[in-house]
Amino acid sequence: MAAKRSGAQSKRSQRTGASLQSVQEPRSEPALSLERIVATAVELLDAEGVDGLKMRRLADRLGSGAMSLYWHVDNKEEVFDLALDSVLEYRGPPKMVEPRDWRAEVVHMLEDWRASMLRHPWSASLLPRRALGPNILSRLELLSNTLSGAGVADADLNVTIWSLWNYVMGATITRASFDLSDDDRAAAQQRLTRLSEHYPTIGTLSSAVG
Repeated sequence: MAAKRSGAQSKRSQRTGASLQSVQEPRSEPALSLERIVATAVELLDAEGVDGLKMRRLADRLGSGAMSLYWHVDNKEEVFDLALDSVLEYRGPPKMVEPRDWRAEVVHMLEDWRASMLRHPWSASLLPRRALGPNILSRLELLSNTLSGAGVADADLNVTIWSLWNYVMGATITRASFDLSDDDRAAAQQRLTRLSEHYPTIGTLSSAVG
């Protein structure tokens, strides 16, 4: 028992040796694992946002003691990194019979990225300030290869990728921030209609978008 509690380095080496092995948990709950911790963290983030993710609250959802989590993760920051990377996994475009179309592939990649973040709105606020995990890096690598194969010069590749990154991030954060209900959207359009005498162009655009 003393060896098990002998410090962070000893604990890390034990955990690495059995990276995803189950920790003994109450019989009424499934065995604790890294995969289950990450999946539950995503559920908690979806339900309560970034501020709602607390290690104690996560442990309660897992039916586990909070200390048991630290056999699998170092801290809450690592949970954020793992949860973010898990929701941004890219499985590729649907199989197409026609020859490869690099434009369609890039569009699908970006649309999938945006859709993934909108399904998990907290991800858009975390992505700019978290370490990039393997799923995110794989997505960027695929985007880089696709653009390079389409003839984008190496000198222009970096600025192209980050321009697309900023475009997707900006569009996603804006959309997530103004995710109105149907009732709220209808009320906003009615208000613009009433004001159309003074703002005719905006009123017309609002009706077209709605």
